[in-house]
Amino acid sequence: GRCFHVAWIFFSLFYLFFLPSHCFYLPGVAPEDFKTGDPLLVKVNKITSTKTQLPYSYYSLPYCQPDHIVDSAENLGEVLRGDRIENSPYTVFIMRESRMCNVVCRKVLDKKAAKAFKEKIDDEYRVNMILDNLPLVVPIRRPDVENAVVYQHGFHVGLKGKYSGSKEEKHFINNHLAFTVKFHKDPLTETARIVGFEVKPFSVKHEYEGEWNTKTRLMTCDPHAKRAVTSSESPQEVEEKEIIFTYDVEFQESDIKWASRWDTYLLMADDQIHWFSIVNSLMIVLFLSAMVAMIMLRTLYRDISKYNQLETQEEAQEETGWKLVHGDVFRPPTNFDLLCVYVGTGVQFFGMILVTMIFALLGFLSPSNRGGLMTAMLLLWVFMGLFAGYSSARLYKMFKGANWKSITLKTAIKFPATVFAIFFVLNALIWGQKSSGAVPFGTMFALVLLWFGISVPLVFVGSYIGFKKPVKEDPVKTNKIPRQVPDQPWYLHPAFSILIGGILPFGAVFIELFFILTSIWLHQFYYIFGFLFIVFIILVVTCAEITVVLCYFQLCSEDYQWWWRSYLTSGSSALYLFLYAAFYFFTKLEITKLVSGMLYFGYMLIVSYAFFVLTGTIGFYACFWFTRLIYSSVKID
Repeated sequence: GRCFHVAWIFFSLFYLFFLPSHCFYLPGVAPEDFKTGDPLLVKVNKITSTKTQLPYSYYSLPYCQPDHIVDSAENLGEVLRGDRIENSPYTVFIMRESRMCNVVCRKVLDKKAAKAFKEKIDDEYRVNMILDNLPLVVPIRRPDVENAVVYQHGFHVGLKGKYSGSKEEKHFINNHLAFTVKFHKDPLTETARIVGFEVKPFSVKHEYEGEWNTKTRLMTCDPHAKRAVTSSESPQEVEEKEIIFTYDVEFQESDIKWASRWDTYLLMADDQIHWFSIVNSLMIVLFLSAMVAMIMLRTLYRDISKYNQLETQEEAQEETGWKLVHGDVFRPPTNFDLLCVYVGTGVQFFGMILVTMIFALLGFLSPSNRGGLMTAMLLLWVFMGLFAGYSSARLYKMFKGANWKSITLKTAIKFPATVFAIFFVLNALIWGQKSSGAVPFGTMFALVLLWFGISVPLVFVGSYIGFKKPVKEDPVKTNKIPRQVPDQPWYLHPAFSILIGGILPFGAVFIELFFILTSIWLHQFYYIFGFLFIVFIILVVTCAEITVVLCYFQLCSEDYQWWWRSYLTSGSSALYLFLYAAFYFFTKLEITKLVSGMLYFGYMLIVSYAFFVLTGTIGFYACFWFTRLIYSSVKID
């Protein structure tokens, strides 16, 4: 059964990489059919800005409100992302019935309301809405390419501009929305499915005659006179005066099938860049693989042929360099308990990322499943605690440690506690800004419960199993007295070789990293999990190989302290990741607020820390396997 299972996974991966994915529905998201005349429910989501990175709920601005505001149930991932999905006052959406000039309400702004709108316009906030699980987009024509349209998420709250002949900058609000709902008709049943939700926002100073009441007809937008709003109208200023909010709904038939309705959102213009990045990374991998192969051949092959053909004395010296330290190479390092904790945490991370990616490849975590990625990663992290406990306990027992309970507790708590502390401070900052991105107390409690209720016990279970298993014997005996390490040349100095070791793993992933950062901080969709999976494999191979190569050089110069060094060699790529994040912040983002900057660097610190633990563990296990392999082939007299 197992072989079949593996074969099935390989087939699925092949299918996902090389066949177009237009033909299957996403699990967990079923299409909904609408008849003509069915009412449609438009929901409002958070308002967002790439300038401040602080989301707010829609009704934090003095927009028109429905009679009752109803929250839609959100999953854990959505809450952590700051999504707040509520019902909207846009109620005249009737399937396949276009309606012009619907008045939502008339608002008279006071000073506070006008100030709120102006602040959000200054910070370039966008309003997000949802219809039938599709986010609202604004189509924008690209001038450089014919018939090419880019979609932007949500429409701007308003814009700043000057009247001709005036120097003073004014704030204008987008108070008229022309919605377009695209539908795909089933020729047999006459029902239709929604495949697109677009809007063109306008700023219009509406005019009417007489006193305002519910039956007042607008002169600037009149369905009876077939007078529609165009961009030539005089715009609506944000001042302490009345604003009338209106909208049009138009229905258009479309050829897009329901299954591929997300494709327009996910169009990526830069596929070439991804292929370029992968080819570039493969070059690094090939170069390293050649080096590893050479080292393997030299060390193992020479050994098998019993060194009969040792040409010169010098070569004999170099070859035996690593053999001379055989009595010390498996001596437990200083602070070995901390090393066990970090290795356990890294295994937990590796498991989480691997399984998340496989799920994502199989289409379970598509963008239509809002918050799915976050939720999946959290739950997987919790359940991977089992492997964390197991691997840290196995290593600890190998180092002849006796106090397995303390090591287990540290494994279960050290990393999450650090992340939680940073997260808590950041959350307090967001909370101080009254943003909806702040995680509510209830959710915080749920996270702590997940951690102590499920993760910690699982780490203990894994640790217990790991500690019960017999330890593998070291291939060579360790001497009683530690051997002196000779003076090392400058290029084998720990600090230098550790910093060099991090460059290649970082180089292998940094182009993909650019896209991931863009999707997080510039609010674009990231969905190219196929590329990401290849890049992840390349990262694992690069980390393993660079560590093995540097570890070999180190042992050849009779320096046997490789345990921590192997972890830090590939782990140092996290330092480069953080520096790149800082570079990205100053070159690509327009963040000016102090709080937003602190948020950015706080979250990137968490990401870099996680990356350190992941890459360090990969390097450590590669080196561990390598030393056991080469020393097991040595015949010690």
